[in-house]
Amino acid sequence: MNQAERKAFNSQFWRFLWSAILIALSGCLGNVVDAIIVGNLIGEDAVSAINLTRPVVQFMFTLNMLLAAGAGMLVGVEIGKKNMSRAAYFYTLSLTSCLIVGLLFTLTGLFCPDTVTGLLCNNEHLFQPTYKYLSIMLIGSPAYMLMWALSTMVGVDGSPRLVSIAILIDNAVNLSLDIVFIQLLGWGIGGSSTATIVGHIVGIAIMCWHFRYKDNHLRLLFQDVELKFRNALSQIISQGAPLAIASVCLTLLLFSANNIVLSSLGRTGIFAFAVCMNLLQIYNLFLAGVCRTIQSLGAIQVGKGDNEAFRLVLTKSFGFITIAMIITCVFVWIDPQVITRFFGASEAGMIAEGSRALRIFALSFIPFCYIYALMIVYKLYGCHRMALFLSFALSLTVIPVLWIVSKVAPDYLWYSYLIAYIIEALLILLFHRLGHIKWELSN
Repeated sequence: MNQAERKAFNSQFWRFLWSAILIALSGCLGNVVDAIIVGNLIGEDAVSAINLTRPVVQFMFTLNMLLAAGAGMLVGVEIGKKNMSRAAYFYTLSLTSCLIVGLLFTLTGLFCPDTVTGLLCNNEHLFQPTYKYLSIMLIGSPAYMLMWALSTMVGVDGSPRLVSIAILIDNAVNLSLDIVFIQLLGWGIGGSSTATIVGHIVGIAIMCWHFRYKDNHLRLLFQDVELKFRNALSQIISQGAPLAIASVCLTLLLFSANNIVLSSLGRTGIFAFAVCMNLLQIYNLFLAGVCRTIQSLGAIQVGKGDNEAFRLVLTKSFGFITIAMIITCVFVWIDPQVITRFFGASEAGMIAEGSRALRIFALSFIPFCYIYALMIVYKLYGCHRMALFLSFALSLTVIPVLWIVSKVAPDYLWYSYLIAYIIEALLILLFHRLGHIKWELSN
C-alpha cells in the first residue's frame, strides 16, 4: 500500500468509524437519557423496572446478532467479491427472518406478558411498572428487530451516514415523546416504552431512503441460482453464532445478576446496578463503533483478500477504543455522585451505593470491551473455536463468580465482574499461546 492508497484508506476508515460512533452515540444517549428522564419524572423504581426488562431486550438483540450481524458480514464479503446477487439473497433472508421473529414477540406481548414479567421480577413493589413497560415493548418488537437489522445492512452497503441520521432522529423522537407521553398525557412508564417504539418506526422510514439510490446492492431476492435456502441460512447462522452466543450469555447474565443483586442488596442494590448498566452504554458507544467498523470495513477487506488493509483496520480500531475507555474511566472516577443523581437518586443510601458501584464497574468494563472485540477478530480470521470460546466465556464466567461472592462476601459483590474478566483474559492468553504452539509443532 503506497502513501496515496494509505491516505485514501485512512479517510475511508475514519468515515466508517465516526459514522459507526455516531450511530452508537445516538443509541447510547437514547438509552441513558431515556433512563434519566424516567428516573426524574417517575422515580428510582422506574429506572430499576426498565433494567429488569433488559434481559428481554438483550434476547431480541441476540436473535438480531444471529440473523442480521452475521448476514451483514457475509453481505460485506460478497460486496467485496462483487457478487451482488448473493449479497442481495443474504440480505433478503436476514430481513425476512428478523421480521418473523419480531411478530412472534408481538404475540407473546399480546397473550402472556404477565408470565414473562413474573420470570424477570420477584419483587411485588417493582412488578407493576415492569409489567407496564414490558408488555408494550413486546408488542412493538418488529420495530426493534427491523431497526437493528436495517442499520447493519444499510451501513455495510455504503450508507453509514444515513444510518447515523436515522438513529439520531429515532432517539430525538423517542426522548421528545418521553416527555409528552409521561408528563403531558400521564401514561407513566408505559409512555416511555411507547415513545421508543415510535422512534424506531421513524428511524426505519428514514433508512428506507437508501433504496432510492440506483447504486445500492440491497434488493429483495428470494432465490439465488447458486445458493440454496438451507445453505444460505446455515452460513448466516454460522457467521453470527459467536456474536449470538455472546448475547445469549449476556441475557443469562443480566437475568442472573438482576436476581442475585435484588436478593442480596434489595432496592438500593438494584438501582445502583441499573445505573452501572447505563454506564455500560457509554462503553458500548465506543465498542459498537469499533465492532461495526471491523464487521463492515474489515469484512470487505477480507473479501478482497487485502490482509495489510485488514490489519490496519484492527490497529486503528484497538488504538481508538483504548484511548476512549481511559477517558471514560477517568471521567467516572472524578465524581460518580453526580452521575447517580442524574438518574433521579435522592436517598443518601442509593447515592452512596451507586457511586461505589460506578467506580468499580468503570474498571470492570475495560477488559469486557477488549474481549468482545477480540471475538469478532477471531471470527473474521477463521478461528471459529476461539471465537465460540469467547462468546461463552464473556458472561458465563461472571455468573458463578457473582453467585460465590454474593454468598461469601456480599460487601464485595460489585467486584465480581472485574474478577471474572481478569480470569477470562488469562484464559485467552493461555489458549492463544497453546494454539500457536500447536501450529508451530504441526509445521
